[in-house]
Amino acid sequence: MDFLFTQEQEILKDSIRNFADKEILPFVKENDEKGKWPEELTKKLGEMGLLGIVIPPEYSGAGYSNMDYVIILEEISKVDPSVGLVVAAHNSLCSNHLNLFGSEEQKKKYLTRLASGQTLGAWALTEAEAGSDAAALKAKARKEGDYWVLNGSKLFITNGSLAEILVVMAVTDPENKRKGISAFILEKGMEGFKPGKKEDKLGVRSADTSELIFEDVKVPAENIIGKEGDGYKQAMAILDGGRVSIAGFSLGIAAGALESSLKYAKERSQFDQPIANFQAIQWMLADGFTELEAARLLTYRAAFLEDQGKKVPKESAMAKLFSSELAVKASSMAVQIFGGYGFIKDYPVEKFYRDSKLATIGEGTSEIQRWIIAQKVLSEY
Repeated sequence: MDFLFTQEQEILKDSIRNFADKEILPFVKENDEKGKWPEELTKKLGEMGLLGIVIPPEYSGAGYSNMDYVIILEEISKVDPSVGLVVAAHNSLCSNHLNLFGSEEQKKKYLTRLASGQTLGAWALTEAEAGSDAAALKAKARKEGDYWVLNGSKLFITNGSLAEILVVMAVTDPENKRKGISAFILEKGMEGFKPGKKEDKLGVRSADTSELIFEDVKVPAENIIGKEGDGYKQAMAILDGGRVSIAGFSLGIAAGALESSLKYAKERSQFDQPIANFQAIQWMLADGFTELEAARLLTYRAAFLEDQGKKVPKESAMAKLFSSELAVKASSMAVQIFGGYGFIKDYPVEKFYRDSKLATIGEGTSEIQRWIIAQKVLSEY
């Protein structure tokens, strides 16, 4: 494996960072304090190809590789993890589910809208009683003629109140457990479908996170994705890839926190010298940057294998586990280096500290990642 970036990837990295500095950075604090997604940014992300990252060009996508995707997410999340999370949820979950499992008609109808920036997409699996146990769904869909009638609710859905196109998992055969779950395409405005409570979160505050409510929603029969009963299997495959994106998101948080700390340590003077001269600070930075490189290698490896068409449940879990826990560790260390200023909102590490914790929870907790890794290791050796 060659992890040296190509010339095209170096150009991509620079262009994304320039875009983030111009279109995202000036508004980070305001958006975070308001806890509101800047809707004008959706169109700009679409124009940059960032809402159709791995979608083929025939559906208005950019057709980037998974390695490119990791580069993009790290650069965006260095500036604002809230935007990184929205981009990851839109691309890895909603759009990629349609890309991998949708029919040609569904792709033409929905992927072109999602990839071009006309709207954000959402992916709805989690419920009040179905978190780590993703098969414990209560939302149900029953067949009535040419429609499926959907009832239930979803929780903690990224882009939930903004998305116009959603992929929703529901039970279609209660007796068949995991094989009785199906995936459906819903559109905003369907009768009986509405966003519920918008969550007021600790971190990634401008990324919309909402409850969804379904009351006798009539979903056209042609909106089922794949075969009836394939929803759970599809969801698990999507989560494998999604964990690579959350690893990239985590890399951005860790890198942003560490780079901010390094700059501050050179500028901050105590005892008549920069605090970067002190061994205690140097060792924190040495450990942080070493672990960042290790996290990158794990994440690049998972993305590389995905680009080779390989299944990556173990590799994506390892990348997500290590990178997400590093994001928390690095942002905590950054606050320590900044001292009292680390608690002040005028400095970036306070936000990295709050944003980082989601990385160890979303798309499978660290405990679930360890379980996946252990099962694979036990079966392989």
